[in-house]
Amino acid sequence: MAPIEIKLSKKDLNEIKELTRKGRVDVRVVKRALILKSRHLGMGTDDIAQLLDIDPSLIPITLNNYLEFGLKTTIEDAPRTGRPLVFDDRDKSNIVALVCAEPPKGYARWTLDLIQETCVKNKLVDTISKSTIQVILQEHELQPWREKMWCIPELTEEYINRMEDVLQIYERSYNSSRPVICLDEKPVALISNKHEMIPCSPGQVAKKDYEYTRGGSANVFCAVEPLRGKYFNKVTMDRKRPEFAKFLNDIKNSYTGVEKIILIMDNLNTHSEKSLIEQYGEEKGRVIWNCFEVHHTPKHASWLNQAEIAIGMYSRQCLGDGRVESFSNLREMTRDWNKSVNKKKTIIQWEFNRKKAREKFSYEIVSSR
Repeated sequence: MAPIEIKLSKKDLNEIKELTRKGRVDVRVVKRALILKSRHLGMGTDDIAQLLDIDPSLIPITLNNYLEFGLKTTIEDAPRTGRPLVFDDRDKSNIVALVCAEPPKGYARWTLDLIQETCVKNKLVDTISKSTIQVILQEHELQPWREKMWCIPELTEEYINRMEDVLQIYERSYNSSRPVICLDEKPVALISNKHEMIPCSPGQVAKKDYEYTRGGSANVFCAVEPLRGKYFNKVTMDRKRPEFAKFLNDIKNSYTGVEKIILIMDNLNTHSEKSLIEQYGEEKGRVIWNCFEVHHTPKHASWLNQAEIAIGMYSRQCLGDGRVESFSNLREMTRDWNKSVNKKKTIIQWEFNRKKAREKFSYEIVSSR
């Protein structure tokens, strides 16, 4: 994050000069004034914190307050006669700025307890309840204890072209003669409990021992037709070319009388015509491959593949805590889940389109005449 820069007016500099000359001034007021003056003189955050012996997180809060509220509101304390339960805008701004910064050393993320403790320690407020903090966070739509994995793309021409290609397919209306299938793989570790679980009972949750036994790993090919809620999950020993070729053939055999199967997948080296030819021979391999119209997602863009959503459903609903003891057990569980989910026909509501992509990533498509 870029450092916050400020420039004090002559009037503000004179007021700070007069303030620091006074004999009886609250030390917190003086320190806020000196934070502003130090940054005005070009000092860095660490240097200011060391010079004034303060928590570094107070510095951006003070600087932001100055930019938003001016000198007087920033350095002076609000009236403290029976601190009101409803905090003013400056208090809320301070708390929001604190939560949007890194948590103290030794902590991975903010919690309500930690926010409460730090607010009082840093003298942002005299006292504040966790419920009040929660209300302030809700007002600003903040959940600092949550995080998402996100791959920031390098917007090359290839990335944009592939993304636009996939999204224009997702925008099409359903066409039974050209079904859209999304495909991906999921590795699954085979893990068994070392000791028998204790099932739940009234008033008691189920219990399992933390020890477990590793039994190798397996692969699950996951494919979905999002607009129909049709799911294809197949357990294999690995994701090598022969298994991929068999899975693609299984999908092909599930559709009769279609013009073409639109297939969206990543550019893994096994996701190619070569896998079909090696498994079934050149003639049959090409016949199977030509049943598909293949579209690859960009590199580092698994989020564009709706198969990822299907994998998430499968992981939560079928695999649960991830302890699957054997290959045969995984295959049986997967087969049962396929039957159940295909009865429900749960479609995937995909809302991200080309218009949103262009707004999100700030690029334009110039149409050629």
